[in-house]
Amino acid sequence: MDKDALLKAVLAAQAGDWHTSHNIAQNYNDSTANWLHAVLHKIEGDEWNSKYWYARTAGRHYDDFVDTTSELLAIHQSLLQK
Repeated sequence: MDKDALLKAVLAAQAGDWHTSHNIAQNYNDSTANWLHAVLHKIEGDEWNSKYWYARTAGRHYDDFVDTTSELLAIHQSLLQK
């Protein structure tokens, strides 16, 4: 995991730059990157692909959060704690 790269990806997603965030997230295969990847596909509206990426996380699920804004914040906070 590249914490700095994933933080950049989260910030890009929070700023509405889906493509930049996705390009970064897809380069990593750890649980946090997969969680971010899942949220990005949720934002995109691709539920099937989002659920695929959630299945590759450590216990995260599609319906765990009410909205993607709070979920991106949770990812950000989890990265800061690592």
